Amino acid sequence: MTPDRYQKIVDVLNRRQPDLTVITDQVHKGQNLSAIIRTCDAVGIHRVHAVYDKGGFRAHTGTAMGSHKWVKTQVHRDIEDPINELQSQGFQVLAAHFDDRAVDYREVDYTRPTALLLGAEKIGVSAEASAMVDGCVIVPMMGMAESFNVSVACAIILAEAQRQRQVAGLYDECRIDQEEYREVLFEWSQPIIAKYCRQRNLPYPPLDDTGHLLEPQVFSQLTRLDPAL
Repeated sequence: MTPDRYQKIVDVLNRRQPDLTVITDQVHKGQNLSAIIRTCDAVGIHRVHAVYDKGGFRAHTGTAMGSHKWVKTQVHRDIEDPINELQSQGFQVLAAHFDDRAVDYREVDYTRPTALLLGAEKIGVSAEASAMVDGCVIVPMMGMAESFNVSVACAIILAEAQRQRQVAGLYDECRIDQEEYREVLFEWSQPIIAKYCRQRNLPYPPLDDTGHLLEPQVFSQLTRLDPAL
């Protein structure tokens, strides 16, 4: 862990936006999922929600360029679960979807707690999700195509969310709960030791202000008989 690397980790974590997220509803193509994750990382999204009625999350690592390591993904089996959960926390859930409620994506206030819902590649937003969301946004089209690729639409809309939040100063101070902040900082700074601790249900040892273990000898005593580390 170099000082520059640790400072980069701290700077990125300090800009994370806990009240901005994405819900993918049955988006299955690995390249699309990974492009969405990469965009989420780029605009400071801390956690995304992926809905699958079967199967699981399959990121395409070449497209994500490692971004899946920095963005938490919570998987759900039913679209109602993340929508209900986020709305109960005060989020506006907006679907990228054309219907009578749809407005230009630039007309929305993204400084509010916001979840952007993206539908499946071929069928779009499901009827169940459409009935539950608080509104719909569209990206105006000037050509023959009716819509952008789902990952492209995600990037366009989230770029506007980032712009608004930057103007409002929401990237200027850390906004993540301090307990979670310390946990994520450890996982990003010491991923091997973090994995070791999770597998053995051990608490994370404290870090110093350079991202290294504060008391490495103490931790070493706990693991000296374990060849896995």
